[in-house]
Amino acid sequence: MPPKAVSAETAELIELFKSIGLTQSKAAEAAKSPKSASTLKDIIEKKNLSTQKLDEKSGVLLAALAVHGSKLGGDEQEYAVDAILDGRIKSTDQVSAAAKYLEAHSAPVDQADFDKECGVGFTISPTELASQVTSYVASSAASGWANLGATIGALKNTDLRWAHPLELKNAVESAFTEKFGVKEAAKPKTKEPKKETTKAAVSSEQSNATASSSKSVFTEGFLGRLHKPGENPQLHSHLRDQHISATGGIVYTRFPPEPNGYLHIGHSKAIFVNFGYAAHHGGKCYLRYDDTNPEAEEAQYFESILETVRWLGFEPWKITYSSDYFDQLHELAVESIKRDKAYICHCTGEEIYINRGGDERGPRKACIHRTRPVSESLAEFEKMKNGGYKPGEAILRMKQDLESGNTMMWDLVAYRVLNAPHHRTHDKWKIYPTYDFTHCLVDSFENISHSLCTTEFIASRESYEWLCDALEVYKPRQSEYGRLNVTGTIMSKRKILQLVKEGYVNGWDDPRLYTLIALRRRGVPPGAILSFVSSLGVSTAASNIQAVRFEQAVRQYLESSAPRLLMVLRPLKVTIENLSEDYVLMLEKPLHPKVPELGTSVVPFTRTIYIDADDFRLEDSKDYFRLAPGKTVGLFQAPHPITCTSYKTDPTTGEVTELICRIENEGEVAPKKPKAFIQWVAEHAPTGSPVRVDETRIFHQLFKSENPAAVEPDFKADINPHSLEVVKGAMVEVGFWPLAKRAWIEAQKESKTRTDKALKSTEQTVGHTSPHDDTPKATSEQLIGKECIRFQGLRVAYFAVDKDSKLSCLEEGDEFKPIRKAGDIVVLNRIVSLKEDSGKAA
Repeated sequence: MPPKAVSAETAELIELFKSIGLTQSKAAEAAKSPKSASTLKDIIEKKNLSTQKLDEKSGVLLAALAVHGSKLGGDEQEYAVDAILDGRIKSTDQVSAAAKYLEAHSAPVDQADFDKECGVGFTISPTELASQVTSYVASSAASGWANLGATIGALKNTDLRWAHPLELKNAVESAFTEKFGVKEAAKPKTKEPKKETTKAAVSSEQSNATASSSKSVFTEGFLGRLHKPGENPQLHSHLRDQHISATGGIVYTRFPPEPNGYLHIGHSKAIFVNFGYAAHHGGKCYLRYDDTNPEAEEAQYFESILETVRWLGFEPWKITYSSDYFDQLHELAVESIKRDKAYICHCTGEEIYINRGGDERGPRKACIHRTRPVSESLAEFEKMKNGGYKPGEAILRMKQDLESGNTMMWDLVAYRVLNAPHHRTHDKWKIYPTYDFTHCLVDSFENISHSLCTTEFIASRESYEWLCDALEVYKPRQSEYGRLNVTGTIMSKRKILQLVKEGYVNGWDDPRLYTLIALRRRGVPPGAILSFVSSLGVSTAASNIQAVRFEQAVRQYLESSAPRLLMVLRPLKVTIENLSEDYVLMLEKPLHPKVPELGTSVVPFTRTIYIDADDFRLEDSKDYFRLAPGKTVGLFQAPHPITCTSYKTDPTTGEVTELICRIENEGEVAPKKPKAFIQWVAEHAPTGSPVRVDETRIFHQLFKSENPAAVEPDFKADINPHSLEVVKGAMVEVGFWPLAKRAWIEAQKESKTRTDKALKSTEQTVGHTSPHDDTPKATSEQLIGKECIRFQGLRVAYFAVDKDSKLSCLEEGDEFKPIRKAGDIVVLNRIVSLKEDSGKAA
C-alpha cells in the first residue's frame, strides 16, 4: 500500500523544519504534532532561524524545546532558544530540564540557578567520571551484573546525568568488572547453608535487598540534599524553637491523599518517598486524609487508601484528617481577616478570570471587594458560616500580591460555601477551606519538617510560605520532586471513573488499570513496586516510564521469588504407547532451580500426559526444535524424552486432537540429546492431576498508543478492544495445591503480626488525635488476598490467583488433602509474560 500523501501545509512545515538542520525524517516527525509543530514554527520565524544555517544538533534541540516547552511564555521561550543557540544547552535532557525550570521561574531568569538546574557548563574528565562511578558502585547494594541497568538508572538521577551517556555506561561497566569480575566469567555463588525452606524466608531476603538498594535514594541526590530538621527558615526564632521542642529534632513527613478515588502507581512513589524518608531518618510519617471537599469523598476511598499504604509495607505513625482541624482553620481564617490578609469576595468565577487577565493574559485588576473594611468582611464571613449564602455567592480570598508573576499569589480562595454534609463533621459546617488554605496550615499544626510533594506544586510554594508568615505560625519547608508517570495508560481519577461507569473495565481493580488495587489484584507483589520506584531514584525530573519497563521490573523481581510449576495453557493430549495403562512414576522436582529454599513438589508421570498445543506442529524444519511427527523432544524434569510416532485429527476440522508418542527408555539405543524441552502435565486421577484451570485471564495493554490522553476525540477512542484474553481449560501440576496452601498460611502469619502491631499503634496514637470514632481500622484483610498465591507457569508466564477463585484448601486445617474439592473454582491472572525463549520462538 503506498504511503499516505501529506497535505500541502504539512509539506511546507517539513521544508521549514529542514531549514534549521533537521533531516527529512526528523522534520516529518516534528510536523506530526500540531501543537509542537506550531511552537517550532513560531520559534523559527521569531528568530529568523531558517537563514542561519544551523547544524542538525541545534535543529534537534529546538524541536525538543517545541515539545517540552510548548507552555512557556514568550520571554522564557526566547531565553531557552538563546541557550541552545549559544551552546549552553547541548542535550535533549538539558532541554527538558530547562523547560521545566522556566515553567516554574518567570523572566528575568536567575542565570546561575538556571545553569545549575540544567547542567549548563557541566564538565567532567574521564578520570573524574571513573572515580565517582567506582566510588558509587563500591558503596551501592548492587550484587552482580544483573544490577547494571538499575545502577546506570540511579546514576542518571545524580549530577552525573549530564555526563555523556556512552561514557557513563562504559564507566559503570568498568566498575562492575572491577567489583564482580568479567561478566562472562562471573564466578558462581557459593552454596549457602540450608535455610528455612519457606517462601517467607525468600520474601524476607528480597525485602532486605529492596531496603538496602533504597538506602542510597534517601542519602543521595534530591533527598540527600534536603535540609535537616530545624534548618527551614522562620519568621520568628521562637517558632523554630517550639517546633524543635515538639519534634525532638527528628524528621516529620506526611502522605496527604485526597479521598476522592483509588490510589494509582504514581502514588506509590509519594508513599515510598514520604514514609521511606521518615523511616530512613528515624522519623515519623502521618497518613493525613485531605478531606476538605465532601462532595467528592466516599468511605470506600478512605478504607482503600489505608489498605494500600499497609499493603505496600508502611504503617502510619498517626492517621489524621484535615477535618480534625476545621475549628482551628476557621479561627485562623478569622484571624487573617482581622490582619487584613483576607476579604470576602462576591465575584463570579468568570469575573475573577477576567480580573486575572483573561484569555489575553492582560493586566490584572483588583477585585472591587478587596478594599472593603475588615469589620464588613468579618460579618460577611460569619454570614457564610451560618448558611446565609449559596455556593458561588461568596468566597473568602487571601489578600496576596497581584503584581507577582506567580499566579498562585493572585488572591487565592481560602474558603467557599458547599451545601454538602461532611462524612465526619456531618452538618456542622456550611463552609469548607480550600487545599491552598488548609495544606500549609495543617502541615504547621502537625510540625511537618519536610513537606514533600511533586513539582506541579512548585508555584504553590510561594503562597504556602506567604500564608504561614501572614499568620505568624511555624512554616514547614515544601520541597518538590518529579512525579511518576507510566505511559500508555490513564491515571486520571475522573477518566478511570468514566471507564468503570461505561463498562470498558470491570471496576477500579480491573488488572488492566494502573490503580494500585488493580496491580495488586493482577498479582504484582508490593515489594516489586517498591523496588521499581527505588530503582528510578528521586529527582526534580518527572519519571515518564513505559509500561513495558515497569513490567520488566516486576519480571525481574519475580524471577528469584516465584515458585515454578509445570503448566500447559492450551492442552494437547499425548498418549505414550510404550507405557502401560497403570504406569505411574512419582517425580520430585524443585520449585525453583536456583532457590532451594522454595522447596520441591511431587508430580506423577503416566501414560497420558498433556503438552501445550503450541509445542507441536505438523511441518518440521531445520530451525524448529519442538515436537513434530518423527521428532524427539525432552520433557522438563522428566527422566526420558519422547518421540512422536503418529497423531489423530478431528474428522470435521482437521485439527490435531491427540498425539501418539514413544518414550525413549533406558536400555534402548540412546537417542540424541534433545535440542528442546517442553512443559507437560500428567493425567492421574488418584492424585488429582492435572489441576484444571477454569479461567486464565491474560491482560494486554488497555490502550493502543503511548499517550491515550492525546487521542481525538477522546482517550476512549484509543482503547484496545483485545486487551483481555480469557483462556479456558489450562492445566497446572498438582503441586499447585500445597503451594497455594503454604503461601496462604505464610501470608496469614505475616498479616497477623503486622495487624496486631497496627492495632496497638492505632490505640496509642489515633485515639487522642482524632475526636471522631470512624478512623479506618487495621484488619488482616488489608494485607492478605488470594493474589499472594503466585507462581511461574514454566515457559508460559507468571500467574497469581484471582479473588474470583474459590479454593477449599485455604479454609482447611494443616492436614488438608492436596486435591480439588467440589465447588472449587480456579481463576488465574497473568502478572507478566516471560522473556522470549529461543526454543519457544523457533
